Amino acid sequence: MNSKKWISGTLGTLGTILIWWLVAATSFRNTPNGSGESIGAIPTPPEVLIQFAEDGFDFFARNAAVTIAEAGIGFFWGNLAALTLAAVALTLPKLENLAAQIALITYCIPIVAIGPIIRLVLGAPGAGEPSETAIALAALSVFFTTMVGAMTGVKSADRAALDVVTVFGGNAWHRLVKVQLLSALPSILAALRIAAPAAFLGAILGEYVGGPDVGFGPAMVNAQQSLEVARVWALALVSGAIAGGAYALVGLISRFVTPWSKGSASA
Repeated sequence: MNSKKWISGTLGTLGTILIWWLVAATSFRNTPNGSGESIGAIPTPPEVLIQFAEDGFDFFARNAAVTIAEAGIGFFWGNLAALTLAAVALTLPKLENLAAQIALITYCIPIVAIGPIIRLVLGAPGAGEPSETAIALAALSVFFTTMVGAMTGVKSADRAALDVVTVFGGNAWHRLVKVQLLSALPSILAALRIAAPAAFLGAILGEYVGGPDVGFGPAMVNAQQSLEVARVWALALVSGAIAGGAYALVGLISRFVTPWSKGSASA
């Protein structure tokens, strides 16, 4: 079964690259780059690889370090706030509707629209420092997903186990800690798995308005302004690889933390 998945995944990847190459080589070859060369709105895979080589590892590592730091800090604080609010709502049921409304508001707020407002409040970062705006948008990007996952998982706890805790004198806090959190772990980790790439995307969007001089956001803006199309694509591909790696890393952690959950029995 695993070998079939690897084969199908490899064939799908190769097919995607082939289609990309054909489209780039035939339909989009009229856009000049900063040097006046015709490279196209969609560069071919070899052109992107050449751009990788020209820019070097240090260029991508320097920008990735700042964006990953912003995404990591936002991921931590956003998820901490979501789990804290979910715990309060579940411990005090009267606040559950209010907590759900707060989560829904954070989900409905357009990140692109609120970014400039956050920038005005938090200010611009120093040279080479992470952007607080990017951190805030990264935290905002994960809040709803994690809170909904936590509350859904907690409510799926076995009713008989909850009754046992109640019979032995436990209160709502004891039920939450001893039964509901354990039951909710698979749902929480699944939410964190989705939140990891969302935090990275939120950090990049925050960099567009947050004003840092280093990071994937400003690097893409500079490449777009100088019509370095291949560099834009290279940065986008590296960003996608990092986001996918974060998703896979949290998924790997969840396999070890919750081996009893569905879909991870093979671990």
